[in-house]
Amino acid sequence: MADKVTGNHLEKQESHSSGSNPNGPNPVNLRGGGNYGYDLRNPMAHIHTDNEARLPAFGGEFQPGLYRPVEARKFANPAPLGLSAFALTTFVLSAVNLGARDISAPNIAVPLAFGYGGLVQLLAGMWEMAVGNTFGATALSSYGGFWIAYGILLTPNWNIIGEGGPYRNAAAEAIDPHMHESAVGLFLTGWFIFTTILLLCTLRSTVMFFLLFFTLDLAFLMLACGHYAVDNGASTAAGMLTKAGGGFGMIAAFLAWYNAFAGIADSSNSFFLIPVFHFPWSEKGREVRLARAATRESRA
Repeated sequence: MADKVTGNHLEKQESHSSGSNPNGPNPVNLRGGGNYGYDLRNPMAHIHTDNEARLPAFGGEFQPGLYRPVEARKFANPAPLGLSAFALTTFVLSAVNLGARDISAPNIAVPLAFGYGGLVQLLAGMWEMAVGNTFGATALSSYGGFWIAYGILLTPNWNIIGEGGPYRNAAAEAIDPHMHESAVGLFLTGWFIFTTILLLCTLRSTVMFFLLFFTLDLAFLMLACGHYAVDNGASTAAGMLTKAGGGFGMIAAFLAWYNAFAGIADSSNSFFLIPVFHFPWSEKGREVRLARAATRESRA
């Protein structure tokens, strides 16, 4: 099978050559925009060719589905920057949620939420927009907005959700002094729903890409339930849920760094490339199975 690019879509056509390569399609036919080395059917693949002295970076492209060919792109791949910004900010806040070194106040996460996880990730999302990646632009820009909003929520002395906040209702607080916990729970629940939507779009990509969103989704869910538990008076359960959210957040942070490294490392700057493990039902997974079957037939 070879790929033919028509407009923004990919069309598959049968090869009429009887001497086709048994190891799979010609890598040149899978690329767009010169020697960028991206697999058009799944950008989470690193294409190895014998005629390249320096292999292009695997990509870590923040696009789990069919990828439009890169044509005369003047921007570098912004995905590793956005992933790194997300990873570090998530790592620090998750460490606080886990109670690392007896730290309980999340104030240290505020400057990261504004400067790195917020502003830098938002810029990376805008650059994803510039290169035509809808998924990457939506995800990175949204999580950049999340960190800015969460930074405002945690900013000392602004006290948005506590006593003295701009929307304080003294009468309601007299009835339920912990009602702001449910408000934060709703905030996190909304991000759980959004992350679930993105998660569904990664089911045909790679294992590492899917696990990033899966663990992040569980982190949002655990943290939201932890706030609901406080409002219900279940302080012990709330503590356990918060630590569970911190644990899943920590895993998500390292998975984000993993995917970022996959997008940065190439043969010019690293002695090794890390695997991203294509799902068997993905385009790349099916391609590998067909290539292996063709190889076995040729040997038989």
